[in-house]
Amino acid sequence: MSAKVTVMKFGGTSIEDGMAFERVAHIVSLCQSERPVVVVSAMSRVTDALLSSLQTAARGEISVALHSIDEHFERHAQVARSLGATARADMMLLIESFRQEIGELLRAVAASRITSARLQDMIASYGEHLSATLLAAVLEAHGLPASYVDARRCILTNEEHGKAKPLLKETWQRTRAELEPLLKTKRIPVLGGFIASTLKGVTTTMGRGSSDYTATLVSAALDAREAQIWTDVSGVLTADPRLIETARTVPQLSYGEAAELARFGIKVLHSKMIQPAAEHGIPVRICNSRAPEEVGTLISTWTGVAPGTVKAIAHKTGVTMTEVTSTPALVANGFLPAIRRIFDRHQTAFDIVATSDVGVLLACEEISTLPLIIQDLQEVGSVEVKRDRALICCVGEGLQSAPASVIKLYHALEEIDSTFTRQSTSGNNFILVVAEDYVSRVIRQLHHAIFEYDASEEEQTGLRGWGEATT
Repeated sequence: MSAKVTVMKFGGTSIEDGMAFERVAHIVSLCQSERPVVVVSAMSRVTDALLSSLQTAARGEISVALHSIDEHFERHAQVARSLGATARADMMLLIESFRQEIGELLRAVAASRITSARLQDMIASYGEHLSATLLAAVLEAHGLPASYVDARRCILTNEEHGKAKPLLKETWQRTRAELEPLLKTKRIPVLGGFIASTLKGVTTTMGRGSSDYTATLVSAALDAREAQIWTDVSGVLTADPRLIETARTVPQLSYGEAAELARFGIKVLHSKMIQPAAEHGIPVRICNSRAPEEVGTLISTWTGVAPGTVKAIAHKTGVTMTEVTSTPALVANGFLPAIRRIFDRHQTAFDIVATSDVGVLLACEEISTLPLIIQDLQEVGSVEVKRDRALICCVGEGLQSAPASVIKLYHALEEIDSTFTRQSTSGNNFILVVAEDYVSRVIRQLHHAIFEYDASEEEQTGLRGWGEATT
């Protein structure tokens, strides 16, 4: 391709109503010279409603199931009514067609009382079909030449419904084949995120929140100039704003820092989205669709500050900690692969929080499968389980090699409780395992110590931020 594209992904809250669609059209218009490719989520709350209606139908409550999604068809219709006569008629016809198709699917489920992951993927896909088609029509109404593209013709996956994994070679080829002809004619492709298909054409999804992943997969396939993730906050913040009112935007993150923050619970970063961008050297920018003038957060090769500087604090609650211990000989010979096989067999995700010569400390958010997992783990070693825990993670490139930063973290924590378990799984993080009741207090203390230190201390020490004493 002669000129690089910019992939722009808009989340569900960025297209939640007619005014939001108008804002998106304005944002895309400002980037028209950058050859935009647009990826869009379902309108906010739509995917949840569709999946809930399927479960309701499976209980035989078909009237309740059908009624529960009426309001969401009406939300799309309200946006469609702002279009010109022809586009409005076409969109209303599509909405009614989808209403009938979903109704037939729900009635079949209500009759059989059986659902499946494949059916869940099928019904969930309608949200992105509707939003992407509607956004393409809105862009056209604003004089922007846009074409809806069915994402299932671009993103190809294995057959693991609900959390399908992309087939990268096939995805690159199909994405280029579908989108490059449109781009050559200066049209703006608009496709839904989250949804994909198998090589046989069966609808799949890549997991909740994976529209960001779609955006970076498309970016990699097209060798994009930049991937932009448009959401309802101004980039990645130093902590959860629901806990810290003074949380501020982190201007720049490395790919490694972003991946750590995604792994430990930062909501604006999907855990899988970083890898395609990092492997192809494509910058990712997190932007606010409600305040497009704000710079947001840029994720790239560079961290932007001296090594050892804490960038942000992430956290996960509702975590169950499982410590598995065995003999040094077993740990050194196939211990971790055996544990991974156990969790994979039960289709349960986990994080490795710490390892040692005699065992491993694991974190898991899914507890319904835990009793069976524990039984299997007991064949590998002794097992100790602690529930209602939280993980708090301070992230910064080279953090563990910056003694001054680590010492300040210890001092900040000692004011609360000197018995906290502290771990690290890489050179970029400092992890705490705490009881859930401690989360707010610990994060407030850490945020104050890291990001709100007294200016007089800064003048006395000559530090501009944590970690710079070692440079």
